Amino acid sequence: MSNKFIKQFLISSGILLLLCVLAVVIFDPFFQYHKPLFGLKAVLTDKEYQCTGSLKTFDYDSVIAGSSVAENYNNGWFDQGFGCRSIKAIRSYGATADLCYLLDISFAHQNIKNVFYNLDPSALVADPETTYKMTGCPMYLYDDNYVNDIEYWLNKGVLMEKIPYLVANSLIGGYDENESYNWAQWKEFNSDMALGLYIRKPSVSEMKPENYYDDVLRQNLALLTERIEENPDTCFYVFIPPYSMLWWDNIYRDGDTEAYLYNMEQAMETLLSYKNVKLFYFQNDREVITNLENYMDILHFSPDINHYICDSLISGEHQVIYDNYKENIRDMRALAYEITDKLIKPYEDRIKVDIYDN
Repeated sequence: MSNKFIKQFLISSGILLLLCVLAVVIFDPFFQYHKPLFGLKAVLTDKEYQCTGSLKTFDYDSVIAGSSVAENYNNGWFDQGFGCRSIKAIRSYGATADLCYLLDISFAHQNIKNVFYNLDPSALVADPETTYKMTGCPMYLYDDNYVNDIEYWLNKGVLMEKIPYLVANSLIGGYDENESYNWAQWKEFNSDMALGLYIRKPSVSEMKPENYYDDVLRQNLALLTERIEENPDTCFYVFIPPYSMLWWDNIYRDGDTEAYLYNMEQAMETLLSYKNVKLFYFQNDREVITNLENYMDILHFSPDINHYICDSLISGEHQVIYDNYKENIRDMRALAYEITDKLIKPYEDRIKVDIYDN
């Protein structure tokens, strides 16, 4: 093999690599360097790969933060109702530490007017450490180190799949930018789905003490309130979503009912002490949580419920204030035990039993 051929091969390979890098940087489907090019849409479908980049590079003044139950919000509902420009900060697990990590990125890059924060009960007992690295997220997209972006630049999947997908959905796919990360399109929400996915423990565990999770609860509340305190000009609309009565049956059988009610009461008391927090509670919405036609499993509800929650935030319905937060918890406690004692009974023949329960 001649030196001339080797030289030409090296030059050609270098040019090809450079073109690959340029293609990724120019189209940037994970939005690490810039918002969408003129004529292209913000096609957001891969939250683990796109969420941090979009929070760094997009123009917005409000954030919709939450777990998988928050993915089916239409950004336009918030934009029209609050006169804002919103973006989603989503983490499927919805753990407090993970969502606060995303909020920190937002506050570092934009002046945030509103945070619409979906507070899942499970987030109050989650590990107060971020989970991105341990769950295999592409950490080269989570830092500001461009050197390790070579994993992004020379990624076959990005070049052959993500860029064409971005272009196709922008030009011919009819993608709606307000439906970022939405997964509901091909899902079914009805009692058959919800009951079919609920595997019930046949046994009922001893009820845990109400302060069973107190240590981790305090740590998670500290993470959230730290962001609230650091951003006094931002209004935090914190809302606790309506999980189905199957979820309440499940935590009762795990012995968690009193502990979870205590956690919510403590969270309410803490959050209501801040002037820049508006708190909303949907778990005791009997009409929603006892109607299994609203759900696809024990906690994921239909986009109609997402719209209902957003409309409630706009109108002020279901808002909790210091004078009535204890009343809301009392109401939820009564409903929770009514579910396990009475309301779940008509469905028991359709519920699958966990044969491996000890």
